[in-house]
Amino acid sequence: MLSILMSMQIADVIDIAIVAYLIYKVLGFIRETRALQLVKGIAILMGLFLLSSIFDLSLLNWLLKSLVTVGMFAIVVIFQPELRRGLEKVGQKTFVSGGQFKSIDKDEALVIVSELTDAIGELSASRTGGLIAIERGTMLNDIIETGNIVDANITARLIGNLFYEGSPLHDGAVIIREDRIKAASCVLPLTEKHNIGRNLGTRHRAALGLSEVSDALVIVVSEETGAISIAQNGMLKRFLDIKTIEKTLMELYIPHEKNKPGMKRIKGFIGK
Repeated sequence: MLSILMSMQIADVIDIAIVAYLIYKVLGFIRETRALQLVKGIAILMGLFLLSSIFDLSLLNWLLKSLVTVGMFAIVVIFQPELRRGLEKVGQKTFVSGGQFKSIDKDEALVIVSELTDAIGELSASRTGGLIAIERGTMLNDIIETGNIVDANITARLIGNLFYEGSPLHDGAVIIREDRIKAASCVLPLTEKHNIGRNLGTRHRAALGLSEVSDALVIVVSEETGAISIAQNGMLKRFLDIKTIEKTLMELYIPHEKNKPGMKRIKGFIGK
């Protein structure tokens, strides 16, 4: 063992680190999908294959070898959604840090955060259902095409009007690209998870679904309770207060070094 360690070079260390990271990510992905049951089944078959080789069980050995050939095609067909989602995650800009909106200066970002926070707070107070997706590294052009182009400045009044029950655009999601409301009444992909709670409606499932296939930040307001939730990276955080929403938006729109304690909002809920 010592001789092996002494003979290792920097390239070997880098090689091992990359492979270990890939294995870690694959295992993490497997735990989040139905593929976990698949891995368990494969492990059992591999154990049977080893036993058939050790005890010279030729018929069982031949059968298992045949199953491997057919099984590879079956895996691709049965787990096509999981494989597609995994490839989509690989294609995401997962290594880009929080301050994506470099073209927006600090003062403008403060106004945007204030308008968004006010809009979400008003939707929650009036128990008006809302679904807002903020685009980050992953472009949402295909989602935008399912709705109606708005391309307007971000204001609390406009967002409230879009989600007003009498509005023709109140169903679906509002997509925000940097400092603009790009589209409304957009259709989001629904999550395929079954263990997220029976009391969650289509909005929450759509928010979680988009967060699984993109790095977008999706905010949901329940029309039944007014509760606010955030879906991000395939995870759903529920029953958030308005200060948490504001902090999350601050971290998104304003670079970390500029988002220092003591920064005051232009208007909104803090200090009211």
